[in-house]
Amino acid sequence: MTLRFLGTGTSTGVPAIGCTCPACLSTDTRDKRLRASAIVSVGDKNLLIDCGPDFRRQIIDAGAPHLEAVLLTHSHYDHVGGIDDMRPYCHSLPDGHFPVYCTADVAEDLRNRVPYCFRENLYPGVPVFSIHEVDPKVPFMVGDIQVTPLPVMHDRLPIIGFRIGPLAYITDAKTIPESTFSLLEGVDTLVINALRHVPHHSHMSVGEALAVVDRLKPRAVYFTHIADALGPHASVEAALPPPVRLAYDGLSISFKL
Repeated sequence: MTLRFLGTGTSTGVPAIGCTCPACLSTDTRDKRLRASAIVSVGDKNLLIDCGPDFRRQIIDAGAPHLEAVLLTHSHYDHVGGIDDMRPYCHSLPDGHFPVYCTADVAEDLRNRVPYCFRENLYPGVPVFSIHEVDPKVPFMVGDIQVTPLPVMHDRLPIIGFRIGPLAYITDAKTIPESTFSLLEGVDTLVINALRHVPHHSHMSVGEALAVVDRLKPRAVYFTHIADALGPHASVEAALPPPVRLAYDGLSISFKL
């Protein structure tokens, strides 16, 4: 089982437009962060988590692998803004309908945001999707892969992360309900957002994310959805306690299912 980080940045990406902070001016390639997204590979099956506005570049850089489906955490633009760029994946399927797994509110937002993908009379060449609405409290199957939704709060917005076997992927969380902590018991590898050092109204800070790590005690932890305000990768990671690391674009990690 493998996880590849396609993007590890927040909604602005890093560098942010016009910013001259140390992270944005850094020449370290690990400080070049596209919007948060990842691919989970189980055997020869690849599941895309989120599809932001950098998707085209990200998937080309990853070698344009075959994808089974996309799992969406929520419908903010930095997580779904690249959905139109999935048309090659739609067109590669016999029926042209690419599977999307998301909650009902995200499905509604998609239909409103890209209505031309869901009309009865489709314009030739548009991407077409098969929406699978998931209950955030019920595990679901993508083929033979079981995915457990992880409900979290993005300020006052309910969104979901995903657990696949030993891996838990959570982004854009501010708080984690007790019921979700029970779903995270025994997790081996935790990916969780850590926006910056200073508290934010809708994202965990480093301190808040570390409190989650201390409670769950996973074997490995990777912080993602990182803002330029966090600072340069090298100095920030050096100050983090084991087993915590900063993820970076293109990082690939493998572990046993």
